[in-house]
Amino acid sequence: MLKAGVVAVQGAVTEHLEAFERAFSDMGRKGQAVPVRRLRDLGGVQALAIPGGESTTISRLLQKFGLFDEIGKRAREGMPVLGTCAGLVLLSREGDEEVRRTKTRLLGLVDMAVARNAFGRQKESFEADIAVDLPGEEWRRPYPAVFIRAPVVTRVWGGCRALACVEGRIVLAGQGNLVAAAFHPELTTDTRLHRLLLGMI
Repeated sequence: MLKAGVVAVQGAVTEHLEAFERAFSDMGRKGQAVPVRRLRDLGGVQALAIPGGESTTISRLLQKFGLFDEIGKRAREGMPVLGTCAGLVLLSREGDEEVRRTKTRLLGLVDMAVARNAFGRQKESFEADIAVDLPGEEWRRPYPAVFIRAPVVTRVWGGCRALACVEGRIVLAGQGNLVAAAFHPELTTDTRLHRLLLGMI
C-alpha cells in the first residue's frame, strides 16, 4: 500500500490529503494519506507534499519540530516531494530580497531562484489554464491552475527544468523526484500532479 504525507504545520493540509486520496482512487491503487507534524509521522511515508501558507513560518516550524533536515535528507535520497506555493519557495536554492530579509531558511533542493508574491496585489488570486511540458497523452490538455499570492521561479539551472509558464514566468518546475508548483493543485479536482508524484515511488 502506498503512503503519502502532507506537511501539516500550516496551510491547505486537508485539501492535499483529500487530493492524494482522490489520486489513489484515480490510479486504482490502495493508499493512505497522513498529516506530518512530527518526525515520527514521516515513518513509512513514500512521497510528501509541502503545502502553501507562509514560507517563513513553515520553515521555522519545520526546524522547531525536527522535520527540516530529515525532509531534506529523504528528498536527496529520492523521496518524491511536491512543493506548492510556499512549498515551492522552500524547495528552491535561492530566494529573493524578501526571503533574505525574513532570514527564511530554504531546503535548497531544486536548482532554481524564486520571487515571493510575484504577481502583485492586482493579481493576488486568479486562475489560468496552463500548458504543462511533460510527456504523455494526459498532459496534452491544459492544467487548471489556481494562484493565490503566488511566487514565481525567476531562474533555473543545473538539473531543474521549467515545465509551465504564465505571462512568461515559470510557475511549474521539476528536478528528478522534486516538483515545484507556484499554484494550488489541491484546490482543483485534477489529480495529475499528485499522481505524477505517486508514480515516482
